[in-house]
Parts: sequence; C-alpha cells; structure tokens
Amino acid sequence: MNSAFSRKPSAAFVGASWTALMLGALAYLIGLWNAQMQLNEKGYYLTLLLYGLFAAVSVQKAVRDRMEGIPVTNIYYGLAWVSVVSSLLLLFIGLWNAQISFSEKGFYGMAYALSLFAAIAVQKNTRDSATSGDDIE
Repeated sequence: MNSAFSRKPSAAFVGASWTALMLGALAYLIGLWNAQMQLNEKGYYLTLLLYGLFAAVSVQKAVRDRMEGIPVTNIYYGLAWVSVVSSLLLLFIGLWNAQISFSEKGFYGMAYALSLFAAIAVQKNTRDSATSGDDIE
C-alpha cells in the first residue's frame, strides 16, 4: 500500500462498530419479539432488517470498490442503492401504517438506522483491516 497513513482501524473503533451493530439489531429484534402484532407483520419487519443490512453493506462495498478503481458494474451499483432506498422506504411505509404507538415507531426507526449505519462501519473496518494485512475476521 502506497499511502502515508495506515487504513487499519483502531481496536476501539472496531469494538464500537460491532457493539453498535449488535445493540441496534438486538434492540430491534427484542422489540419485534415483544411486539403485539401478528406473526406476518413480525416477519415483514425481520425481512426488512435483513434486507437493509445486506443492502447497506453492498452499497459500502460498491462505493469503496469504485473509489479504489475496482470494476463495479453500473447495474450492481444501481441495484445496491435502490435496495437501500427501498428498504428505508418500506420501513417508513410499514411504520406509518402500523397500529403501534409513536414511541414504538420511533424506536424501530432508530434501531433500524443504527443497525444499518453500524453494518457499514463493520464492513469498512473489515475491509480496512484486510487491506492493511491484518484481517480481523
């Protein structure tokens, strides 16, 4: 690597990223477990979490690949962005129409946002560690 600085993330940032991901996802899942909603509704919100996490990591990877000159097809790049926007839009629509209190809606929205942001940070840390020669997986 020909850079003047190391891209290797600090242990504190790696730990904070993993902790944020686990806290966000776990809070969201515990909320779903305890929610007074039908099983199909719980499945919808669970699927959105999984879809959103995968989409966020895909966007981070595609953007980073392009920055580093690694070929990324326009169709994959576009689909990754459409997936993130779709997952957020579907969550918003689901929560808008849900028969739950505003505080619960806010809870799910914030836990979802924390999870997606943390997934991006974990992916970045994993990649930075791998490119610095010290893979943390």
